[in-house]
Amino acid sequence: MSVVSKFLFLDNDFKNSGVAQADWSTKQMVWIPSEREGFQSASIKEETGNEVVVELDNGKKVTVSKDEIQKMNPPKYNKVEDMAALTCLNEASVLHNIRERYFSGLIYTYSGLFCVVVNPYKLLPIYSEKITEMYKGKKRHEVPPHIYAVTDNAYRNMLQEREDQSILCTGESGAGKTENTKKVIQYLAVVGELEKQLLQANPILEAFGNAKTIKNDNSSRFGKFIKINFDNTGYIVGTSWKSLGVSYRPKIERSFHIFYYMVTGAKDKMRGG
Repeated sequence: MSVVSKFLFLDNDFKNSGVAQADWSTKQMVWIPSEREGFQSASIKEETGNEVVVELDNGKKVTVSKDEIQKMNPPKYNKVEDMAALTCLNEASVLHNIRERYFSGLIYTYSGLFCVVVNPYKLLPIYSEKITEMYKGKKRHEVPPHIYAVTDNAYRNMLQEREDQSILCTGESGAGKTENTKKVIQYLAVVGELEKQLLQANPILEAFGNAKTIKNDNSSRFGKFIKINFDNTGYIVGTSWKSLGVSYRPKIERSFHIFYYMVTGAKDKMRGG
């Protein structure tokens, strides 16, 4: 597996392991609450009324309420690309799947129509021109989960159905909304053949609403609505930005990037004035 492939494609060695499947089949595997990890795996040993005795991975036995137990999926569903395919679709299984994929370098996971992204807080080699070409014109199930797949799907639907399309990026501060929005624009700029102009304008426009905070060096301090217009052949013909700014900021945090850019680029006489 190449350096790039390990951040996109799943290694099936574990999920296809006969040993893992046999081990799961002989035990009644479940999830129980854990203060440290959210949930932890256990096997049912005894049931009495509304309580269950379970054995943890370390061999310790504990008693929990039946209401606290959540079913575990078979090993073949480990690190599944689309969580809508899970047999047991519960909170513990969803968190486990996302976590296992993340620890394997797979930051994108589908959940039905949604694409769940976990911020890796580092640069990954999965946004190159070669990767862009890999997703062009492909159906979502034909390629690994990626923001490019979501974007291409919206682009193709626009061309085929002649209807406007929307991609909504949500999450808490530092979740990666700004970066994934950039990737959406980057992909559309390539397929719409207006890459250079659009990508160079993005950081300038972004500077008017982004600022450094305690949690994030490039936090969006405003809501963004980006509109990209295409002609009937799929080429970009224009774009517009609308924003709703945040006026309040704590004293320990910086103001918008644009003010620091202006000061940095200003002549000494202007700075002193």
